[in-house]
Order: sequence, then C-alpha cells, then structure tokens
Amino acid sequence: MRLSRYLLRLFSIEAMALFGIAAFLLFLIQCLRLFDVVATRGQSLWTLLGQALLGMPSLGIVFLYVCIGIGLGRALRSLQDRSELQIIHVSALVPSLMRAIAGYALGGAAALLLLTHVIEPLANRSITNWSASIAADLVSRSMVPHRFTEIADGVSLVIGSRDSEGRIVDFFADDSRGEPRRTYFAKSAIITRDEQGFVLRMQDGAMQQMTSEGRFSEISFARYDLELSSLTGQDGSGTSLDSTPSYEFFAQPVGEGEMRSLQRRTAEAMRVMAICLFVAALAAFPSGKRRRAGLPIELSVLGAAFFERSLTTFLPGPMALSGAGGSMVLAALSLLVLLVRLRPRSPLRLRRAVA
Repeated sequence: MRLSRYLLRLFSIEAMALFGIAAFLLFLIQCLRLFDVVATRGQSLWTLLGQALLGMPSLGIVFLYVCIGIGLGRALRSLQDRSELQIIHVSALVPSLMRAIAGYALGGAAALLLLTHVIEPLANRSITNWSASIAADLVSRSMVPHRFTEIADGVSLVIGSRDSEGRIVDFFADDSRGEPRRTYFAKSAIITRDEQGFVLRMQDGAMQQMTSEGRFSEISFARYDLELSSLTGQDGSGTSLDSTPSYEFFAQPVGEGEMRSLQRRTAEAMRVMAICLFVAALAAFPSGKRRRAGLPIELSVLGAAFFERSLTTFLPGPMALSGAGGSMVLAALSLLVLLVRLRPRSPLRLRRAVA
C-alpha cells in the first residue's frame, strides 16, 4: 500500500504540474482573446478576468486527459531512469504498480466527470447571463439622444429622448449585417428583462426588411421584444442543454437530447481510462537499454489522443457509442498489449554441457 500511495502521488504531481502550466497559458490566451470586452465595450478588468476564468472549464476538458496521460508517462520514464521500475518488477511488486495506475486513472476520470457534468454547464450558464448583462449595459450607455451610435459592426441606432425611468422615445436602429437588412423603429421602447434574458421592448412601431434584390417588406407591431444579443453580437455560450448540469436533467423525463448530452459528457471519462491504459502498456515495463532513441512519451500520448479523436469523429457505429467509439478502440488495443506484456514467463532452463 505504501508503494501504491507513493506512485499515485508521483503520478498526480507530474500531471498537475503540467496541467497548471497549460491552464495558465490558456488563461492568458483567453484574456487576450476577450480583451475587446474592456477595450471597446467599456467593461472593467474584473469582467475580463471573470469571462476568461469562466471559459476555462470548456478548455480544461479538452486537454486535461492529455495532461493526465503525459503525467503518467513522464513519471514512469522517471522511474525507469532511476532504476526504480526495474526494482518494482524484480521484487514482484507489479500488482502495486497496477493498483496505483488504476487509482490514478479512476481519479482522473472522476475529475473529468465533475467538469463535464457540473462545472462546465454552470460556467456556461454564468457566461450567458453575464454576456446578456454586458449587452444591456452596452446598449444602455450607447443611447445618446439625437446622435447615431454604432454599437457593433453594421448596427447603428439613434433615439429622440430618454426620461429618468429609462423609457426611450422615438427609437430607431439599422442592422445591415447579413441578409436581409433590417430596420427597427418605434414610438417608445424600454430595456427590460424576461425569462429569456435582456430584451428591448418596443411599442407602436415596425420592422422593415430589404433583400439584396431590392425586395422590401414591413411588419407593423403594437409590441415587439428584441433580444439585445441580436443587436450587439453577444451570443450565448451554447444551447440550454450546454448550460444545464446533468443532475437537473432528472428533474423531468429525460428526452433524446438530454440522453445524448449525458453520453457525450460521460465519454470524456472513457478517454482518461483509454489514455492511461495506453501509457501503461507503453511505459510500465523496464528496459535494459540505458539510452533509447525512441519517440518521446509526450509525442506518443499526443499521437494516441489524435488517433482516438479521429476514430471518434469518423468511426461509424450506434448512437450509444458515438461519443466513445475511439476511446473504446484505443482502450481495447492497449489492454491487449498490456495483458500480453503481463503474461507470466517460464524461467530459462540451463542446458547441460555434453561431456
């Protein structure tokens, strides 16, 4: 048990060190990508950091299992370089080694399940709500009476006046993005919020549409609710299923969409098990060579991850295996190689010298 705990701690330290470095670099990239939130939308630095942080669970799911595989491989190669791996095999302590690898893989799978089923959906929900607030704040601050303001590329608006309660008089907006071109105008409007998010509630107005062929149409309305995200380009971070934790699915009858989402999220844990089996089959056995010119373990793990992703994308199969087909193939091949390498070998028999 002591050996298993020692090996488990060694594997975890290698994986977490690599994951921490990769997460920090991706966090900086997220901040650079979202910098327009501060630069052009007038938001604070805390908004930038918060949006970048909330986007990390989705990125973490993509590369965490790779870090787990590389961490295991680097730890096993380190044991090989220090001759500890040879001692484990010579001392018949291979079961302790395999227990440590199994516990490590199960711990990584549990971390992925927590990320996919709980943390990522809650982060997506927070991003959606926060983006809606940013859109409402941007539109609200951009409404200056009798002055055209461009709130997004191709979207301009102007208002006649605005009272102390936030009610807008003589609202006009032009959206030249896409096809057809749309124009909104109303006698009055107000920014409010309903169960779907922030909306611009217009009254006594019309929506005009103009196609590239010059076809014109107009729809008059007594009241029309326009989502602010459609004006500012601040789209949500996914569908309602992407923003729903798995435990909320069971509050009502589970439909086909919910079942597919559960399968997709659970398949991430299978990736961890497959990559750990692959690394164990590759690096859990000592070699008598001091220097090997083989492929580095990091590139081997990345190649296996690419192989698994390719199979998952292109391998035909039933819907139940659509999210884990590549992982199951990689796990089966790795398990076969591992069992072959673990098979008991008969001792060598000394030949008697002929007199």
